[in-house]
Amino acid sequence: MNIHEYQGKEILASYGVRVQRGIVANNPVEAVAAAKQLTAETGTGWHVVKAQIHAGGRGKGGGVKLAKNLQQVEELSEQIIGMMLKTPQTPPEGKKVHKVLIAEDVYYPGESETREFYMSVLLNRAKGRNMIMYSTEGGMDIEEVAEHTPHLIFTEEIDPSVGLQGFQARRIAFNLGLSGNAFKEMVKFVEALYNAYIGSDASMFEINPVLKTSDDKIMAVDAKVNIDDNALYRQPKYADMRDIREENPIEVEAKEVGLNYVDLDGTVGCMVNGAGLAMATMDLIKYAGFEPANFLDVGGTADAKRVETAFRIILKDPNVKAILINIFGGIVRCDRVAQGVVDAYKNMGDAIKVPIIVRLQGTNAEIAKELIDNSGMPILSAVQFQEAADQVKAALS
Repeated sequence: MNIHEYQGKEILASYGVRVQRGIVANNPVEAVAAAKQLTAETGTGWHVVKAQIHAGGRGKGGGVKLAKNLQQVEELSEQIIGMMLKTPQTPPEGKKVHKVLIAEDVYYPGESETREFYMSVLLNRAKGRNMIMYSTEGGMDIEEVAEHTPHLIFTEEIDPSVGLQGFQARRIAFNLGLSGNAFKEMVKFVEALYNAYIGSDASMFEINPVLKTSDDKIMAVDAKVNIDDNALYRQPKYADMRDIREENPIEVEAKEVGLNYVDLDGTVGCMVNGAGLAMATMDLIKYAGFEPANFLDVGGTADAKRVETAFRIILKDPNVKAILINIFGGIVRCDRVAQGVVDAYKNMGDAIKVPIIVRLQGTNAEIAKELIDNSGMPILSAVQFQEAADQVKAALS
């Protein structure tokens, strides 16, 4: 579950991480009020107006602006709220901005120069360990750094049996070239950041940039946070941070009815039971020369009602030109699935205007094929994997 920057900063601050302070606003009037409050609390004279969407690269897309007075706060907020913000991490049409974060200016002059770093905490799945990834080259062009100068990106792996050790936090501060008070501040920052990652059941914390201010303070200027969905049952206060306006509406609807659905860019809709079989089915579609339109796992039960619901979810995508149903009958018998498909097709009437290919394998697979072939419905049946791929190819050709 992705959350907004201001929500990520709330989590960080609760674990003792120093953050760039800010107040969220839903309209220009609230933005001006937030700026006045920030000035009273922090003394900041300038303010940063930051679009709040679930995507990175907002600065490059025009979603982060500096306001030097209250009039500019109002004007910039009016420009940003309601805009379709396009970044490298949004869909081509962009994402609509519903709110902005009015933040304090932390790039003030002082005894030393400000410096920007990159830091993230995430799981290294290959090694089964959390790791801290960091770089001296923070800021908007971190993707360029990763591509062209990977030697400037460091990692620190955490042994799960002992957790983050003090020497590791000190090594990170040393590799970032810090000394004196900035070194001590970075050590505290790294330890608090890792505690926030573990304590919130996050799957990722990305801070870009981590700022060393001109008076040697270390703080999070941004926060991109992803909370592990599977842990939300024990994190109810974070579950309330979900903003469904930022999510794909078809995926939201599918989740509400208990379907595991992920929207993709292809033309062949998939309805499968089991995540592994679903991945194999998507590979099959690609080998046939097409692209999957979705990942959809209907789970162990595939009765008429559930199949009909899955049909309606898949057909909400206007790009779908055919639907491939690939079910392995282990717990559920193939003939019951076949009957469910036929009943769902009858119930939906003319709503299904694309070819349906059904491949059933397992218990009573042959009976299931007969049911479909004798149903009188325009449903193509298959038993073998390759046969299903050939049916898809023929239907779309």
